[in-house]
Amino acid sequence: MPTEPLSLLRELVEIESPTYSTGVRRVAARMADELTKLGGDVRILDGDHVVADLEGRGEPVLLLGHTDTVWEEGTLATMPFRVEDGLAFGPGVFDMKGCLVVMLEAIRAAGADRRALRVFLTADEEQGSRTARGAMDDAAAGVAAALVVEPPTGHGHLKTARKGVGRFHVAITGRPAHAGTSLIDGASAVEELAHQIIHLHELTDHERGISVNVGVVHGGTRENVVAAYADARLDVRVSHRADLERLERHLRGLQPTIQGTSIEVDGEWSRPPLERTPGSDRLFARAREIGRELGLDLKETSSGGGSDGNLVGALGIPVLDGLGAVGKGAHAHDEHIRVDALPVRARLLAGLLQDPGL
Repeated sequence: MPTEPLSLLRELVEIESPTYSTGVRRVAARMADELTKLGGDVRILDGDHVVADLEGRGEPVLLLGHTDTVWEEGTLATMPFRVEDGLAFGPGVFDMKGCLVVMLEAIRAAGADRRALRVFLTADEEQGSRTARGAMDDAAAGVAAALVVEPPTGHGHLKTARKGVGRFHVAITGRPAHAGTSLIDGASAVEELAHQIIHLHELTDHERGISVNVGVVHGGTRENVVAAYADARLDVRVSHRADLERLERHLRGLQPTIQGTSIEVDGEWSRPPLERTPGSDRLFARAREIGRELGLDLKETSSGGGSDGNLVGALGIPVLDGLGAVGKGAHAHDEHIRVDALPVRARLLAGLLQDPGL
């Protein structure tokens, strides 16, 4: 791979950019500079989101990426950027600093004879794109398709579907009592929570693509006090939009099994499901054709995780995801990308920018 893209990769990785940090702003400014060099009309919006328009043929194609990572400042001290045996390591190198380099190289490789482009780089994707929703909707207006430069699956395959994600909080109020002398007078919130956890996990339906995981629990004050309060935080994922309302209605309608306890539920869906559509089928078919010319045997996959593609797909726009750098270890200490795959992935994306097959 040429020295210049690899140098840019190192520069981006060494700007530590956990969500809502000044590092995100620095990455946004660096990407804005690169997109301006490529002929883009670039703006950095409130919240540090980046929008760039590049002239070309026809309705624009939307390129989606993000500038934040999950790694806290100071991580470079124990996870420095390095290249060993053809792999580049470092915090955020796979998710998604390497993918940003692929995006820039693809735009450069596509040349002037390509579709018009709109680039949107989210500043808080790792926190559910909380501040980006309105700006992303505006960026998606009038586009023909969205190409998401998130990491592909481990073997470099693409994604036409992703699960929707919800985060909910279950709070249980009980009635305290002395555990030794007045146990019968109490109503344990912890015991009620135990019943509810079993029930919640039973909602998982792998065939339907539904998963419910109670990941955090709290409750009680002392061993000799019947617990007056307990709560749990859960992650809910669904493959089909039709299940959103049904599951949320079920969660908000939870009923206690122990007399004297009560339940309150709050939370929301952070991302709707990205479902496979005829438009995404056409995008994938074109990507597969381009991939064959590059010696790639691309397969169509789905993911249990969400991306900004979920949000844009909900607007009725065809989405193809997983077009970024090939590697492994997203959010893990061995996070890395394959350096030799970067130019190949850039050519794959460049082919779609020239002709997405729609």
